[in-house]
Amino acid sequence: MEIVAIIPARGGSKSIPRKNIQLLGGKPLIAHSIEKALKCPLINRVAVSTDDEEIAQIARKFGAEVPFIRPRELALDTTPMIPVLQHAVSTLEKTWSTRIDIVVLLSPPAPFREVSDIELCINKLIAEEADSVITVCEAEHNPYFQMVKFAGDRLVRLMKTRNPITRRQDAPKVYRLNDSIYAIKRDVLMEKGKILTENTRGVIMPMERSLDIDHPLDFEFADFLLRKTQA
Repeated sequence: MEIVAIIPARGGSKSIPRKNIQLLGGKPLIAHSIEKALKCPLINRVAVSTDDEEIAQIARKFGAEVPFIRPRELALDTTPMIPVLQHAVSTLEKTWSTRIDIVVLLSPPAPFREVSDIELCINKLIAEEADSVITVCEAEHNPYFQMVKFAGDRLVRLMKTRNPITRRQDAPKVYRLNDSIYAIKRDVLMEKGKILTENTRGVIMPMERSLDIDHPLDFEFADFLLRKTQA
């Protein structure tokens, strides 16, 4: 099987300028994803999709392949991920003269995934003949207990149950996508244009490996976690 990790990293991050190459633990943020992908024995090649020449140079320095520069129209704030991945797959297959079987999407703002997490996703995808496997973690806020919405000027529970849930321990356990690892069958992505389908499986990751860096405070917390694990 040709299993390729694709790491998308555009240059125009708004919440944290130049986020993908900001230093975390002394190395650019994107380097953490590249290094984990390169250490995974199930992954054949690691490619970065970027519109930015500086990011491309840094990615190559840390061992990733950058055989193309992403078109500007696929690097906007409003650009969905699926066309970015479809462009990467079609371009890589032409450039490498090969057919990709499995795409492993690794988002740079999720630097704490382990190689074992990646392997688990790929193995589950193959063994269970799934369309895709996506990592999740337990949700910090449970919609059955903690989350409400406004109905006019009144607050009402987001999730209604026959009997009111008055303790967090009694609420059904729920999970959120942690945006860390997506293992996807090539044909599901390219022909159906989907990642999440009715045949998608999940892999649970612990909270300490599920941080998604989106704001400056997240970067400070990530630095704290990294120093704690290295202590």
